[in-house]
Amino acid sequence: MDGRVDLARILAEIRAMAAFDVICLQEVAVNFPGLPGSAGEDEMAILAAGLPGYTPIYAPATDLPDGQGGRKLFGNAIFSRLPVGQVWRHLLPWPSDPAAPSMQRVLVEAVVQAEFGPLRVMTTHLEYYSRRQREAQIDAIRRLHAEACGHARQPRMGKGETGGSFEVFERPAAAILCGDMNYPAEAAERARMLAAYGDGTVDWRDSWSVLHGEAPHAPTVGIHKVDWVDRACCFDFVYLTDDLAPRLRAHHVDTETMASDHQPVWIELT
Repeated sequence: MDGRVDLARILAEIRAMAAFDVICLQEVAVNFPGLPGSAGEDEMAILAAGLPGYTPIYAPATDLPDGQGGRKLFGNAIFSRLPVGQVWRHLLPWPSDPAAPSMQRVLVEAVVQAEFGPLRVMTTHLEYYSRRQREAQIDAIRRLHAEACGHARQPRMGKGETGGSFEVFERPAAAILCGDMNYPAEAAERARMLAAYGDGTVDWRDSWSVLHGEAPHAPTVGIHKVDWVDRACCFDFVYLTDDLAPRLRAHHVDTETMASDHQPVWIELT
């Protein structure tokens, strides 16, 4: 919140909260000196070096020339100290909306092996300025989840090979989806995300509501003064599939830290 990019400080904040099995981050930049507070650091390299024992997974959404023969990247990341299976990087829809500033968005999906079994962990950062684009991105995420549930029910055929490109890895139905959704809890977009499928696809649940019912969501933005929201509210959600809801033990929001204009959110599963 002081306008200074300091990856060591961000890592210290993460470590102070908990010894996480999986860490999901948004707005991770590589070679992007034009971003406020940045000197063009390779943030993925710094974060990976500061998280030994974690598998780093990067999914750039924005990939642009830097004018000097290189590329500048901006996107989302997952760091997992659980074993990681297959990884997917899904560019989300970006329908034209010329009246609103916008950028390409991405969903990164990784299968991790928890003590209780495999699950998919996904993180994203939906468009803030355009509701049309945000709704298209929600619909795409829901389609990708339905696709994954189809793979879980009927695993794809391989070629009997080991180590080749057709090798089959598990894509389970159980999943967690988290990130900056850029809508408040009462918005129609949240209801759109949580709508029942009715076709055998495992439905999404809001982890806050699983534990707190109809109680208002703890705010994740606007606690500390920012110029882009006029009140404290929740923009950052953790959704989990219905089969994981019985394993949910806690949903935390750190309301004190000023490491970001969004408050950190995390859950505990057993």
